[in-house]
Amino acid sequence: MIIYGVWTFCAAILAFVISAAVGKVLIPFLHKLHFGQTILEDGPAWHKSKQGTPIMGGIMFIVAITAVTLISTVVYIFAGNALFSRRFPLNVQREALYIFAGLGLALVNGFIGFIDDYTKVVKKRNLGLTALQKLVLQFLAAGAYLAALGIAGCGTKTIIPFAGEVDLGFFYYIISAVVIVGIVNAVNLTDGVDGLDGSITFFVAVFFMLISSSLYRLGITAFSAAAAGACLGFLVWNFHPAKVFMGDTGSLFLGGLVCALAFSVRMPILLLPMGIVYLCEMFSVILQVGYFKLTHGKRLFKMSPIHHHFEMCGWSEVKIVAVFSAVTALFGVISFLLVSFGARNIIY
Repeated sequence: MIIYGVWTFCAAILAFVISAAVGKVLIPFLHKLHFGQTILEDGPAWHKSKQGTPIMGGIMFIVAITAVTLISTVVYIFAGNALFSRRFPLNVQREALYIFAGLGLALVNGFIGFIDDYTKVVKKRNLGLTALQKLVLQFLAAGAYLAALGIAGCGTKTIIPFAGEVDLGFFYYIISAVVIVGIVNAVNLTDGVDGLDGSITFFVAVFFMLISSSLYRLGITAFSAAAAGACLGFLVWNFHPAKVFMGDTGSLFLGGLVCALAFSVRMPILLLPMGIVYLCEMFSVILQVGYFKLTHGKRLFKMSPIHHHFEMCGWSEVKIVAVFSAVTALFGVISFLLVSFGARNIIY
């Protein structure tokens, strides 16, 4: 048990150090290239002061998570049984498959975000890829991820706490693709206040670490720990007042990562409670647009996504991050209890 704790702690600390250290080099480099954020004209007026803040800062945690995950997973493949199998029931090859496929999903989405950010920087406006272009690329990424899992024989069963394994058949792929693209974009919409997306995803990663640990998914535990540590390293530079923004490069990567963690424990249903803040952000936009059209110009919220509504109500960015993080932590606890009492004995 001690070596397991050390294993997880090392993954988190190493990812934190790499992420924070990359920021020390990356931020001046982005300044030198003049890769600064262009603030939307219809955004909160006080956000104008953020004009020119470097974007693409998500490269920090992308490098950290990728490096630590590759190292920990390779070690796990070759030494996992020797280190842990006497105490824990392992399926190292299956875990490694989920980790590598999930990391690929996150990286492809991060690359889509990079294209979007680069387009914004070159054209000097806050519009990159069109919505349709993004959706097509995101569905292709989700399809490739699900195809990889299907070809590897991971099947179409999903685990629902207290209900057990449910086989969705062919519909598993359709539903999963929609869920992945939806969550990726929801995480993207959450990025709009200093430190918000990184803080929310930190807590999501921490609770997936605890959940995968309780299920003896030790490789996925290290993957989750690396994600948590890297997000914390990024927050060194991104917490209010932000010295760098993650950009779509980072937020789309994190969206893919969150989905990968949920699918890795075969419980994408956990994205509902664990991703409660992401979903509120996304549905606030959908409701705002729908209400605006139905009422011919009236608004349901002062501004969407909903974090901007609270800003317009007088909340500071720090308060928004604190409250939204607390909500995520609360639902993380609920998710952990659901798994502990309703899914812990299900075979991987």
